[in-house]
Amino acid sequence: MKLKEFFEKYPRVALGFSGGVDSAYLLYAGRKYGADIRPYFIKTAFQPEFELRDAIRLTEELGIELTVVEYDILAETRVIQNPSDRCYYCKSALFRTLRRQALKDGYEILLDGTNASDEASDRPGMKAVRELKVLSPLRDCGLTKNEIRKLSREAGLFTWEKPSYACLATRIPTGVPINGTLLTRIEKGEEALAALGFSDFRIRLFHDAARLQIPEKQFEMLFQKRKEVQKALEPYFDVLLLDLEER
Repeated sequence: MKLKEFFEKYPRVALGFSGGVDSAYLLYAGRKYGADIRPYFIKTAFQPEFELRDAIRLTEELGIELTVVEYDILAETRVIQNPSDRCYYCKSALFRTLRRQALKDGYEILLDGTNASDEASDRPGMKAVRELKVLSPLRDCGLTKNEIRKLSREAGLFTWEKPSYACLATRIPTGVPINGTLLTRIEKGEEALAALGFSDFRIRLFHDAARLQIPEKQFEMLFQKRKEVQKALEPYFDVLLLDLEER
């Protein structure tokens, strides 16, 4: 199946929209092929502010109205306990919320941006998506991440080169309870690193220290800016560790 055929079959759909590469291209394609596609961004403590800014920018550039749904994910006990299948409980809560809102707005079909490069078999979040009968047209049409980046570049979408980004909860080790303070420290720390010119990195919590995962090609810059990095992260972490494993 081609995306054009998908949207001919499903001409009126709601989209769980993150502002990332995949959902951005899916939104563009839906509009291109004449579908009534409505994007929903669900705002929780797990999404950093820049994701919302990107989502707003992309929808404005496409001339499509964005619906932002606020959700208190920290009220979900099974999520904040942070078990190994946390993503299942999180996705279930978020997509149930999105579906309720979409139905109120008259949209019965809900989409997500899962692509053909995503391994569905061992990801708890994918199980939730399947159970809730959320459709994944990029995956069903066989479009991989690299292909989506190429198509996005050709379409002039600024998201074509946006690094993949997992939610802030993934920075906290399994079994460590999640709370707003930890999430804020991590988000502010990552904002500080980004302001110093680093990209495609993660700050992961390790016994209350910050474990920096940055691309190897940025190691030299890290060493050159060591004092700046220490000063920038000092308000959020007392101890900084560099992970030498390639991210």
